[in-house]
Amino acid sequence: MTKTILITGSSRGLGASIAKTLAKKGHNVIINYFQNKALAEKVVAEIGHDQAIAICADVTDRTQVDQLITEATNYFGKIDAVVNNALIGFKFDPSSQKSFKDLSWSDYQQQIDGTLKGAFNVTQSVIDQFIKHKSGNIISIGTNLYQNPVVPYHEYTTAKSSLIGFTRNIAAELGQYGIKANVVSGGLLKTTDASAATSDEVFDLIEQTTPLHKVTTPQDVANMVAFLVSDQANGITGQNITVDGGLTMN
Repeated sequence: MTKTILITGSSRGLGASIAKTLAKKGHNVIINYFQNKALAEKVVAEIGHDQAIAICADVTDRTQVDQLITEATNYFGKIDAVVNNALIGFKFDPSSQKSFKDLSWSDYQQQIDGTLKGAFNVTQSVIDQFIKHKSGNIISIGTNLYQNPVVPYHEYTTAKSSLIGFTRNIAAELGQYGIKANVVSGGLLKTTDASAATSDEVFDLIEQTTPLHKVTTPQDVANMVAFLVSDQANGITGQNITVDGGLTMN
């Protein structure tokens, strides 16, 4: 069955991989971007205008998010699922990562706003139509670093960890309306813009210490998102599903 799915931060990287994978499964996708209109429109062109639309919105701004949800709903008729993927201004660069003593609260706040506030805004904006249709799917992109901080990306990991509590409370309260909520936590992805500064030595270390002897790719995570969107995953909610080749085990 064709579904309509909003993917935040999907003009490039993991978000674009998720959008393209979902489109190949026959779904309609809303490509959300904040700064790079050209890249977002390129993703739409690759997918096809019958299945995709690009809409600009800053997920930390509730007014813009409400406009995003309204425009997307008017275009496709309704929204069936959202993927909270947007990442605000963070690079996985061990050499430039601040130590804890050098971090400021504003460093944390930027990541909390981009990750948790963004997910809050999108989810709360779309929730009325989910309740109305007694169906909906909320998928948030987390990280395996909360279990195994091989590099202490303090502010990023803290913000992403908050998605687990956020998601489980939504799952508990809104399951009565047929709404599911889950987190997909990938390993360090090879390669996205955010991980481009990561050295080959770090990727080699991950590969050597991972049971499957491979580094996680954007496609690996996109495949899990596609599964959770499908009706085959109707019995799954409130979970944090880790996709990292077994580097961390629950």
